[in-house]
Amino acid sequence: MDNLKNIWKPELYRIQLEAPVPKRVICENCPERPEFYGKEYHGVMGHKEAALILDGESNGSFLIRKGNESNDFYTLSWRFNDRIHHYKLFYDGTHYIKEKRYDTIYDLVADGLIICHMELKAHHILEMINSRTNYTESPYVTLNRRKLKSTLTEIHQTPKNASPISRNDDQILEIVSDKKTLVLTPTIEDSPLLYKYLKSHNFKVHTFKGLNWCELCANFLWGFTAQGVKCEDCGFIAHSKCSDVVPNHCLPDLKKLRGVFGIDLTTLLNAHSSTLPFVVRKCVNEIEARGMDSEGIYRVSGFADEIEALKLAFDKDGEAADLSVYSNINVIAGTLKLYLRLLPVPLVTYEVHPALVNAIQMKTTALQVTMLRECLDMLPPAHFNCLQYMVQHLHRVSQQADVNKMSAHNLSTVFAPTLVATPPAITDLAFEIRALQALIDYCPQIYYGNK
Repeated sequence: MDNLKNIWKPELYRIQLEAPVPKRVICENCPERPEFYGKEYHGVMGHKEAALILDGESNGSFLIRKGNESNDFYTLSWRFNDRIHHYKLFYDGTHYIKEKRYDTIYDLVADGLIICHMELKAHHILEMINSRTNYTESPYVTLNRRKLKSTLTEIHQTPKNASPISRNDDQILEIVSDKKTLVLTPTIEDSPLLYKYLKSHNFKVHTFKGLNWCELCANFLWGFTAQGVKCEDCGFIAHSKCSDVVPNHCLPDLKKLRGVFGIDLTTLLNAHSSTLPFVVRKCVNEIEARGMDSEGIYRVSGFADEIEALKLAFDKDGEAADLSVYSNINVIAGTLKLYLRLLPVPLVTYEVHPALVNAIQMKTTALQVTMLRECLDMLPPAHFNCLQYMVQHLHRVSQQADVNKMSAHNLSTVFAPTLVATPPAITDLAFEIRALQALIDYCPQIYYGNK
């Protein structure tokens, strides 16, 4: 399962978090204010006067003005990277820039600041996205390897009204039916795209809710609106630039099998109207039913093929996946760890990581517990609930350490790289392990306030 580690690239997400936040510079008494602008409108004003007003403000500060009475447009002036910039504004019922549309001017400014911040701080990543992408190494292929192969093999085996197979000069076998075209490349035996539809994706510009990553290059879809494109037939998500180089491998029925692995936690739970991912709940229930006394639980690896099969079952059958057929409890534990490892943002988020490290360095247990509680309160609700569920489970596992040999320290050593979002530059996870161990050891005090 090593090839599934570190699929999602968090750099652009972390950079977006550092973007300036919009701050309206207010003008209380402004006559003839347009109905689609608020108190950020300052009336007729030249760029020099606007620059003077913004000069002492923080980055992200903005105002709206009209350059002169004869202009038929308005101007946005903001402070970014310690400089003043001016842009024409457009409105036809909604604020818009090219294909991007915004309900409020605040949303437009917030998105614009992120885009400018990305161009300034992440230009090396953006250049890479624009210059090269590799579909065969993309998260879409990696996460859907078995689903692609099994789905397409089934279709290949039962084509209706198929013409005879013919071989062309490139040693590609082609089957043409009345509804679909399949291509077989026999020389690539381990290819996840062994059977391919010759069908292009139906990409449309899309505004994504929650956090999303490009399934081609694995980088974050930054911004607040029209962050990328989505195929209306199969659900493939990509940056607009990346979509230009995606091959014609659209599977229209694949959206029914898109599954749950590798999807942002909040996005997934909103879609399922659930508090906890059913993968986590079902795996934990199974482990607590028949694996608490298993020596080395979570440390001993399950068989990779069986873990992959259970992952496929979860993705395909959802809640109906039958865990009882897997007699080796380490397969259940391995699948749970895989699910948590594939979350684009780990349960302990990048924003909370510094506070977590600081908390565990407090000199007394009481201070550590207090600070750890404050760290947990900083988590998004979905992450808070799922982390609490996992920590309480790990606490129960650790209470049987005399049998299963998995103390709080052993469990935290196994789970810290998976549960805690750690910057790439940090290779020594000593603080993260200590912090997770404290969460497990002091679980009753932290979550229930017990003495």
